Amino acid sequence: MSVIYQLSHPGGPLRGRVALTGSKSIANRALIIRALTEGGFPIHRLAAADDTVRLERLLASDDDTLDAGPAGTTFRFLTGFLCRRPGRQLLTGSQRMKERPIGILVDALRQLGADITYAEKEGYPPLYIGESALDAASELSIAADTSSQYISCLLMLAPTLPNGLRLRLEGDIVSLPYIKMTLSLMAYFGVSHHWEEQTIVVPPQAYRGRAFTVEADWSAASYYYSLAAIAPEADLQVDGLFAESVQGDSVVAKLYERFGVQTTYNDGGVRITKAAATPPPPLFEQDFVECPDIAQTLMATCAAQGVQGLYSGLQTLFIKETDRVKAMKTELGKLGVALYKIPMKLSDGSGLQYFGQDEKANFSLGTPTFATYHDHRMAMALAPLALLHPVRIEDPMVVGKSYPDFYHDLESLGFVVEKVE
Repeated sequence: MSVIYQLSHPGGPLRGRVALTGSKSIANRALIIRALTEGGFPIHRLAAADDTVRLERLLASDDDTLDAGPAGTTFRFLTGFLCRRPGRQLLTGSQRMKERPIGILVDALRQLGADITYAEKEGYPPLYIGESALDAASELSIAADTSSQYISCLLMLAPTLPNGLRLRLEGDIVSLPYIKMTLSLMAYFGVSHHWEEQTIVVPPQAYRGRAFTVEADWSAASYYYSLAAIAPEADLQVDGLFAESVQGDSVVAKLYERFGVQTTYNDGGVRITKAAATPPPPLFEQDFVECPDIAQTLMATCAAQGVQGLYSGLQTLFIKETDRVKAMKTELGKLGVALYKIPMKLSDGSGLQYFGQDEKANFSLGTPTFATYHDHRMAMALAPLALLHPVRIEDPMVVGKSYPDFYHDLESLGFVVEKVE
């Protein structure tokens, strides 16, 4: 029987201070760049997230078989990096990882000359990867609406290629902030690039090592914004965040202004406040194409406050640790909240796919038990609902993927976290 945590809160204003772990998105990129940099460099405030700990361990491993577990970023970044490592390795992962497509990235790397073969199902992990010069091509095209992790993997390899890389993004770009994050980190370590319309040009050059400090994770901060919005009154200090952030999820500060939550930047990070008797908006509408990792958080906030939601840009959520849209539909449904696809038919077949959300969370049926689907964001997005009524979280330690101290930090804010037998 799986472990279940029950979360509850005594009520009243929410006050306190938390120090967030480093962003795993930034940390994982820094680890790959360090592995590609002669002599390496020190990384400070490296994320304690399971994904980052796993990537650091695998980069240091001499084993022939490398298991990325459920870590998507780790698997995808290693797919490119291992093409530069001597020998031949089997890169594998969890059962869910074996169901997540990797063909687009493998095809691109093969065009560069990579030695990659599928160990099981065509187009999916695990992979056999051997060392290669990656000198078969210096120009690639890739669908711009594919995973930004594929694009980032290719970009980080680009300066190490004999002739650099011209990477053309075909179509509408869906995750530009993550691409900009990668390019910003590459620039920090001395690698230049330029854009030619939708083509990113990275000449051959060497990374230059220098000390690096990892910014805290804005997607983790989103759960505290949700708490502030749901609480009757809030005053929270969240340490480790930067005002000038490379993370697309930093938009969360602006989004929660619609719920009456204010952000003040200070030397430690941010102060998040909400005055008493601040009414929620009647409607929350947002395109999450540039910040998909905070979509679940906003869905839960809207459910808590009875705010009607209209969401788009959710296409990348279907192939995450789980189908996050389907999972949120199921779990919010336990509270009588409807999340549904809005049928729209445009003459040219284009346009955004919209999802609507109605009704306020109803706890009249008792304490809900939320499934997490091996997805850390399901657990953390739904946890703030405990401000309204006790909730139970199945497989709660899935949060270790990105934020292992999550429950400890909730307890510091007055939450009661109990293990249920």
